[in-house]
Amino acid sequence: MSDAPLDSTAKAPFDPRAFLTKPAAGVTLERFQAGWQICAQGEPADTVGYIRKGRVKLTTISNRGKEAIVGIIGPGQFFGETSLSNANVRTATVVALEDCLITTVTNEVMLQTLGSEPEFSKFFLAHLLSRNTRLEEDLGDQLLNLSEKRLARLLLVLADPAQNGGKPNEVNLSQEALAEMVGTTRSRISTFMNKFREQGYISYDSHGRRIQVYAALLMSVLGS
Repeated sequence: MSDAPLDSTAKAPFDPRAFLTKPAAGVTLERFQAGWQICAQGEPADTVGYIRKGRVKLTTISNRGKEAIVGIIGPGQFFGETSLSNANVRTATVVALEDCLITTVTNEVMLQTLGSEPEFSKFFLAHLLSRNTRLEEDLGDQLLNLSEKRLARLLLVLADPAQNGGKPNEVNLSQEALAEMVGTTRSRISTFMNKFREQGYISYDSHGRRIQVYAALLMSVLGS
């Protein structure tokens, strides 16, 4: 049996998720209620956000004053990554769609950690690759699929059935917001939503905002 002393100075493995859930210098943990603005387009881009709980909506306003929803992201995803490049101001407004737990990391700490911790670099790179794949899929969806299939795919992405063991998940968006993201009119969204409900793919309340998505059934729309 070796009598060699244990190395008490050995560095523990770096855990990216632990890093993002503990307050520290340059790392802030915050709660946002549904409807609260987390950051605004045009503000200084000096932090990166990480969603620990809840979902957020990203919107942009054009030079002509037209607002568009450019993304809905949820737990385990970053936002504001462009602040790590040459972007001096934020390119999108981020609003909580539901109660959220958000970690914000200053650019300085983010870059320092990416440079010193390979595990964090791999974790962040996986996020960037996933986001890029999603953007490519969204572009292909817009170019190749009809509005009905685009809506079906959007509902599946927003419901994210993998997060709930395949059980129906809730989507809380108006038909106007869905129409913006699909790229069609609210009246066509209403027609498709009524059709999906009649076929048992979804259900929703009288106001049409709290939508339950039955992913296994809705998949048939994409397969047709």
